[in-house]
Amino acid sequence: MPPSDRRLTLFASFSGAGGVERMLVNLVRGIANQGVGVDLVVVRTESPHLGQLPDGVRLIRLRASHTLLAVPELARYLRAERPAVLLAAKDRAGRAAVLARALAGTQTRLALRLGTNLSTAMAERSLLERWLRYLPIRLLYPRIERIIAVSRGVAEDTARVARIPAARITVIRNPVITPDLAAQAAEPCPHPWLEPGQPPVLMGAGRLQRQKDFPTLIRAFAKVRAVRDARLMILGEGTARPKLDALAASLGVERDVCLPGFQANPYAFLTRAAVFVLSSAWEGSPNVLTEAMALGVPVVSTQCPSGPSEILDGGRYGPLVPVGDADALADGMLAMLEKPTPASVVRGAVADYEQGRSAARYLQVLGFSGHEAPAS
Repeated sequence: MPPSDRRLTLFASFSGAGGVERMLVNLVRGIANQGVGVDLVVVRTESPHLGQLPDGVRLIRLRASHTLLAVPELARYLRAERPAVLLAAKDRAGRAAVLARALAGTQTRLALRLGTNLSTAMAERSLLERWLRYLPIRLLYPRIERIIAVSRGVAEDTARVARIPAARITVIRNPVITPDLAAQAAEPCPHPWLEPGQPPVLMGAGRLQRQKDFPTLIRAFAKVRAVRDARLMILGEGTARPKLDALAASLGVERDVCLPGFQANPYAFLTRAAVFVLSSAWEGSPNVLTEAMALGVPVVSTQCPSGPSEILDGGRYGPLVPVGDADALADGMLAMLEKPTPASVVRGAVADYEQGRSAARYLQVLGFSGHEAPAS
């Protein structure tokens, strides 16, 4: 096992099969590939992505059922192991890390990875709810040595919400493009709609929840379907499934809309899509959009805060449309079906999201000597 100054502690909750959990495992794998050991300290372990951890990673399961309830256990870990650096993933983990370090009385440096545009996510909440959410952030974030944001939009939003100098926040692109991405995409065709000779498939992906705004995607698809032959597939699972099924039926497109649920290998689906569509109301840096582009798939996205505009360079690599605008989204989908962006162009747009490059940048920012990477 590498000595403590060559090990990084990552503290997180693995509570699902979503993009955050997948990106954290990608980051762990990228760091391990560069000779730095990892202690992965987790609150929950209900994620299939944990099965992809490389050999040599110490998986330390805490007994607490909630991130903030894990503070005493995390403090004991810090006193026993005294890691040089602890990287917390997501807001609650960051706040818990600050409290645990104070309780432990250690000198561990803290870093926090943030991937959500918080002010947009809280926009429909009451003033009291926003105040209760922002107050602990404003009290505790100044005690964190380095904050890492997944996009410039998240960095700017965090600086405003936390009331900390922008210079304390570093942007590092997500480790989306892994060495095995192409091999996973090349696996056998997973659905008859994606076989050669079938109508073009427009594809969305993500948890079936409010943030992803799949109702607007289905409404936009109904407009596309009214003028040309096409199908819509949405990968993912969630509580909104019954409402989405009912919406497709009400619009008369239920036979051309498929919700196949969570897929362990979404890349075999993505690579065969005619167009990938991101309909989100807000994001941090949408991983699935980046993955689709890495596979050479033409894309359309809402110009939601934040991330898509950065990835698509203001619309250079694919249409950007207003959030919630089904007409504009349908127009963008039709434009990409008619004249798709060349695969080589969309692949080149996401080079900074390569796993090794992202991991090297994390190590550089976290103070592990001998790791250099270009600034994002």
